[in-house]
Parts: sequence; C-alpha cells; structure tokens
Amino acid sequence: MSDMLALTMGDPAGIGPEITVGAWRALQHGGPSFVVIGDPGILTRAGGTVRVIGDVAAARGVFADAIPVLSQALAAPVTPGHPDSANAGAITASIARAVRLAQADEVAGIVTNPISKVVLRRAGFPHPGHTEYLGELCDMPGREVMMLACPHLRVVPVTVHVALRRALDELDAAAIIRATRTTHAALRQDFGLVVPRIAVAGLNPHAGEGGTMGTEERDIIIPAMEVLRAEGMDITGPWPPDTMFTPAARARYDVAMCMYHDQGLIPLKTLDMAQGVNVTLGLPIIRTSPDHGTAFDIAGHGTADPSSLVAALRMAAEMAVHRNRS
Repeated sequence: MSDMLALTMGDPAGIGPEITVGAWRALQHGGPSFVVIGDPGILTRAGGTVRVIGDVAAARGVFADAIPVLSQALAAPVTPGHPDSANAGAITASIARAVRLAQADEVAGIVTNPISKVVLRRAGFPHPGHTEYLGELCDMPGREVMMLACPHLRVVPVTVHVALRRALDELDAAAIIRATRTTHAALRQDFGLVVPRIAVAGLNPHAGEGGTMGTEERDIIIPAMEVLRAEGMDITGPWPPDTMFTPAARARYDVAMCMYHDQGLIPLKTLDMAQGVNVTLGLPIIRTSPDHGTAFDIAGHGTADPSSLVAALRMAAEMAVHRNRS
C-alpha cells in the first residue's frame, strides 16, 4: 500500500487553499506526503508552488518541490469568502475521488478540507456532513462514527449532527453500544491501544444524581455499559459531565463517549482547537480532517492557521502505520 495521502479541496472559497499551502510548506521535507484533488489555479493564487500530475504514483517525486495536484475542475470562478453552490458538484466529487483512491489502495488514507454544509445543501446535497457522506461512499451508511482528537483528549459523540431535542429522542442503549464497539475496535486497530480505557459520560447534571435529575443514566446508559463490560471492555461511568474533563480525570481514560455533539466538542475545542482532528471511525478507509470550518470571514487574508490540517495529515499517516501492523 502507498503511504501517500489524498487531500480533498474542501470549499475553494474558504481557507482550504491557504491551509493546504501552509501544510505543504510544513511537511514538504519531512512528510507525510499528500496529493491534492482540486483546482491548481486556486492553490497557485493562495501562494503555492503547484504541479499537476496524472496519477498518484507521480506525486512522490514532486512533493518536495511542489504541491502535487490531481486536477478537479470547478464550475464557477472563486472569490475568497464568497462561496458559490455552483461548485458543490466539484467539492463532493473531490471527496468521492479521494475515497476511490483509498479503496483501491492507491493512497493510505484521505484527509478532507473543510466544507460548508449550507453551501452544499443549497445544491441538493442530502447529507448532514462529511461523516455521513463518507459512510455512504464506503457503502456502510449508519456505521460511521465521529471522533475528535487532540493531544489532550479524545471524544466520541453518540448522537452527532442533529438538533439537541432530536438527539435526546434518538439516544438509546443500542446507539451507545454500537458507537462504543466501533470506537473500541478503532482504538485497537488504528491507534495501537491494546486495552482502550473508555469513559462514558452521563447525560444529565451530576450523571442524574441517582435519578433525581433524570433517569437516562439508569434506564439507558448503565444497561449499555453492562453489555459492553460483559464483552471485556475496560469501561467506566457514567461520569458527571461537568467534572470528567479536568486534567486529573482525563488521565484515567483514553476516550470519552459523550451523549451528544457539544458535550464532547466544547471541551476538546476549548483545550486545543489548533491541534484538534476529526476522525471517522468504522470505515474500511482512514479519514481525518481539521477540526474547524471554512472560515469564510478570513479566507484570502493569508492569516489562516494550518496547524489543525497538519495534525490531521500526521494523524492519518500514523493511523495507517498502525492499521498495516494489525
């Protein structure tokens, strides 16, 4: 298998072009190496030295001197900070093309630049986000799990891109069990943790306070944990959500299973948004992404920080090494 990574274009009107150039400058001599699927002119305008190539094999000899690009044509001109839904087809095609390369073992994994869900939705894109689209592309819809990781914390939300009221309705023991099984397997296969330590967050204040502040812990979360513990997992909780992210608490687990999106993402982004990485677990391919959005408000200003993209590229490469060993 190749150790090259595929990097998608993301929304070309966002900061994707700038952070791509910044990541290449940070990695061009030490790697990991990547090939971009996107518009070469956009990267040139962002200050990059670009080389259009015909296939992934040609990228290795190019990377130290230029950003290797598999050209993906855009439908409309790009103005930084002003997204155009006319380019939605090219954005999603870039993602699909990267997935095909990974499925064919032409790349070791894919890293996705930020997209705008609103921009894509206006063009008829039916998915809530990258994670769900990747599940469909890999013919595994509903089996994908989103993990956010930084050097200080890993979190997995059991319910993801849905309104909070709907997330509470969707939360059940089966969802907790499914997400935790996928997370446990991925931590072993892709992160090299022989016995992952899993902490499960409560849903309610004080993890329900014995049922006086809510019964979901008793009725949903603890029964799910009992099933997982019977399968041999090292699993603790339900932890009170307001205390489980302190430094002392984080030292006691490898991943926090959270009941809804913001319960996990707020502490992670507060701790280290610059090094945060979005990882899709449960797929036959490796996928990571920077843990931030398109930042249309600063696109084209030359101030975007590529740190999260660099971290995502490095994490994808490290995951590939672990997966190849397993």
